[in-house]
Amino acid sequence: MHTFKKLTLAMATAGLIGLTPISAFAAESSTRSDLTEARQEGSIWTAFALNRHLNPFTIDVDVESGSAKLTGKVETDVERDLAEQIALGIEGVTKVDNQLTLDPDFEAKAGSEPSMSQRFDDATLVATVKSKLLWNSNTEGLDIDVSAVNGMVSLNGSAQTAEAKELAGRLAANTDGVREVNNLLSVSAGNTAAAKAQNAADDTGVAISDAWISSKVKSSLIYSRNLDGLDITVETVKGMVSLSGNVLSDAEKQLAVETARNIRGVRGVDADALRIKS
Repeated sequence: MHTFKKLTLAMATAGLIGLTPISAFAAESSTRSDLTEARQEGSIWTAFALNRHLNPFTIDVDVESGSAKLTGKVETDVERDLAEQIALGIEGVTKVDNQLTLDPDFEAKAGSEPSMSQRFDDATLVATVKSKLLWNSNTEGLDIDVSAVNGMVSLNGSAQTAEAKELAGRLAANTDGVREVNNLLSVSAGNTAAAKAQNAADDTGVAISDAWISSKVKSSLIYSRNLDGLDITVETVKGMVSLSGNVLSDAEKQLAVETARNIRGVRGVDADALRIKS
């Protein structure tokens, strides 16, 4: 991050006695440019910090002449693409040099809570729905393209079964901020056996940590429009998830259990300590 160094140097240079009018103007122009870039960098950092998908990661931003360079590590392509879209949405940023690398082993703090000032724009909705599909053991292998316009989410691609198509639609519809879902998935039963075999191989070949499971269960609960995920505590030991806290009804409790049970790597769910508020 070099902007503030450039800014300090430009201001010091502009204050030197004996500058010609042309060089003084150049220094002033350079200062204005550095101030603009500093504001743009600050706007991007703020947007990342307020975004529940990106605030667990450390992302460095450097803006120069309208081009924002992003460096650091994120977990999946979902966050990588989201960071680029958010940066492009900042006024004056016309290009993004996206150098973010992927760290599939990243583990967010299981107890971390997203900022309550999170604003659900379309880019965030797309990332949220994609993440829920990726984390769910029944939809992770589906070929689904997600798009959103003014809170209207469209699902395009293929599902292995009619049940998988319906589940993908429910996961999207039960996402906070989604106004309507247009489920355009086609059912391609011919790939069912191969896809199931591949998913089984993936599950046995990758060790999913308890911290990863807790993080994804917690996030999925928070993203749900029908649950107050902030009132539910999640703990995982050897793939066994324990839920505690408060819900408003038995239906909410069952939804919390179903949500947790369908996260990849979960072997079982204990919700005895999840109380219904009287």
